[in-house]
Amino acid sequence: MLTKKLVFLLLIFSYSSNVFAQLNADTISKQTLAINEVKLIKDQQQKQIDSLVKIQLEEQLKSAVGDKSKTKMLEDKLRSIAVSDSIRSIEQAEEIKKLKAHAKGYPVILNADTLFNIYTRTGSFSAMERAAGISKKINTLYHDAFYSQDSLKIKSSTDNFDIVYKNQEIIMTVSNLDGLWFGTTNAKLAEKYLKEIKTTVQAERESHSLLNWAKRIGLVVLIIALLIIMVAFINWIFRQSRKYIINRTQKIKAGLKLGTVKVVPASDLELIFLKINSAVRLLVTLLLIYLSLPLLFSVFPETESWTSTLLNWILGPLRIALNSIFAYMPNLFTILVIYFIFKFTLKAIRYFFYEVKRSNIQINGFHAEWAIPTFNILRFILYAFMLVIIFPYLPGSGSAAFQGVSVFLGILISLGSSSAITNIVAGLVITYMRPFRIGDRVKIGEVTGDVIEKTMLVTRIRTIKNEDVTVPNSMVLSSSTVNYSSQAKKNGLIIHYEVTLGYDVPWQKAYEILITAALKTEFVMDIPKPFVLQTKLNDFYVSYQINAYTHEAGKQALIYSSLLEHIQEEFKAADIDLISPNYNVIRKE
Repeated sequence: MLTKKLVFLLLIFSYSSNVFAQLNADTISKQTLAINEVKLIKDQQQKQIDSLVKIQLEEQLKSAVGDKSKTKMLEDKLRSIAVSDSIRSIEQAEEIKKLKAHAKGYPVILNADTLFNIYTRTGSFSAMERAAGISKKINTLYHDAFYSQDSLKIKSSTDNFDIVYKNQEIIMTVSNLDGLWFGTTNAKLAEKYLKEIKTTVQAERESHSLLNWAKRIGLVVLIIALLIIMVAFINWIFRQSRKYIINRTQKIKAGLKLGTVKVVPASDLELIFLKINSAVRLLVTLLLIYLSLPLLFSVFPETESWTSTLLNWILGPLRIALNSIFAYMPNLFTILVIYFIFKFTLKAIRYFFYEVKRSNIQINGFHAEWAIPTFNILRFILYAFMLVIIFPYLPGSGSAAFQGVSVFLGILISLGSSSAITNIVAGLVITYMRPFRIGDRVKIGEVTGDVIEKTMLVTRIRTIKNEDVTVPNSMVLSSSTVNYSSQAKKNGLIIHYEVTLGYDVPWQKAYEILITAALKTEFVMDIPKPFVLQTKLNDFYVSYQINAYTHEAGKQALIYSSLLEHIQEEFKAADIDLISPNYNVIRKE
């Protein structure tokens, strides 16, 4: 607990130190600017004093004609003043350059219009206070009912120039520091400011006259009327498009198809297009109304500044989006080049493996049935490699958010797909083990039937009762698999069945009857010939196993049923009883 408090106090102390350091830096910067301004003012005052001394020396020089020593002394003084003025001018230029690097301009404003900016102080008034005072006095001129721009004049006082109204009120003063700041004379700068004040005040007074207000109101009414007409026209256009959609979808009975797959029925297709039509109509209407607002606001000077704000709300994001799209173009072309390289590479690989599948290309030790699974594995690897190459060129791929989402999705996939990955790996192993093929009659665990589908995840088996059983590949790999069809076509599948007979029946007779029954069975091969094996000598009976060959592994149920029928018939015809351990037949003589 104590450690947490210490850490908290250290954080507060660090934050406070940064704040105080920033405040001290701002204070020092302001003090430095003030000192530089004071220095410039003192230099300018010294320059004025030197100018007066220079005038006096020049007068004395004129009266000292013939006195060489006095003339030389006066000339040296004049030369010294000239050198001092040159050095002072260079220093002033350097000081002005430093001030401009950090100084902030404060605008002189009339009705949201900026006339000019104030950068320098005068006496005890800072630049901000000067700008606020000048703005207040110009606003007083604007509201003066008896305003006359001819009453605005310039009065000079030494090197300062005052802009006064009716020879009484000083609107602003142009000091030596102002002229130095803009690199011009105070007189020229005062003339520029006077012209700007006269022009702006006159224009604003004319703009807010009753006649102009009436014109603006009429323009607003016209804009609103045009807006209503345009909205009504847009609604009419979308009503026509709605009728067109209804008529077209009634003619389309099939709906939307992707190849042979019916994606969207006709009724739902009509509803989707009508919803899109309504959404576009609403969007266009709102956009038209929104774009008309800047036009309405631009009519009145008080709301004219809102125009650019409203437009920037739409144009700003649009400009950013377009700039981002253009900046992304090189990466997009790089991605397209990479994609097409991999696409044509995959086409070449696909052609090769399909030729292997058709046996047009033969590779020793590589079976034709491995071609498509191997191609699928290579395709997956190539696509994964392509994504790895493309990833750095995707927009935002370098951002922490994009990388965090990628890691999060990777963790979700890895945690949620462990069993799926196990089945995929098992499917790959099964493919290259070749325990069965599509159409083979197999027994996997307790399931017996024909293989109808093999995928990367599961194997589907159809039993003789037309039951489709889905077996995960991991279970196929972990359990024993019996393939009845692998040797059936070539060497024949041996079907077998055991019967029990008493010791009174000669085994030769038993062999004969069982072989005869097997040969009469449908789908049993004559060659190789059926054969019998004695499997057990029990206490009261002998076990005989009949074995017969067949090529029809998928018809075992029918073959066994027919074999049992013929065994019963042959033993009955030979008057021999079949014996069971739990069942005896007592015959009457």
